[in-house]
Amino acid sequence: MTATALNTNTPAKTLFTGRTHTSAGRDGVGRSEDGFVDVKLTAPHPAAENLFGVAWSACYLGAIELAAAQHKVKLAGAPSADAEISLNKAGEAYFLSASFKVTLPGVDRATAEKIAETAHTICPYSKAVHGNIAVSTRVI
Repeated sequence: MTATALNTNTPAKTLFTGRTHTSAGRDGVGRSEDGFVDVKLTAPHPAAENLFGVAWSACYLGAIELAAAQHKVKLAGAPSADAEISLNKAGEAYFLSASFKVTLPGVDRATAEKIAETAHTICPYSKAVHGNIAVSTRVI
């Protein structure tokens, strides 16, 4: 399958493909083909929210570094993010919400907030969920 940029006919270069196998039930597990991820899944599978939070925040931190460069800001240290991914239920509907607490060492709050906002427009995970789940981001 050849990837194209969303809503365009521009061919895309695949940079990485993660391959996993997941089984459910009493002996549920999730494993990546390369062995990096090997998780036992328990009901109701809180690992899903934790894994999504780690994956999303890792991607988001890379986007923060790109956004800082776009804003011509040199980060004084490595940025960090605390992610909370919540599984919610309203009536019979299940849905996710997310909250990020972001630290950008050595960057004033106003600039850090601009970088954090720009990063959500760069990060593929943020773009994938945009408009689908509530996301709050706070610079600390």
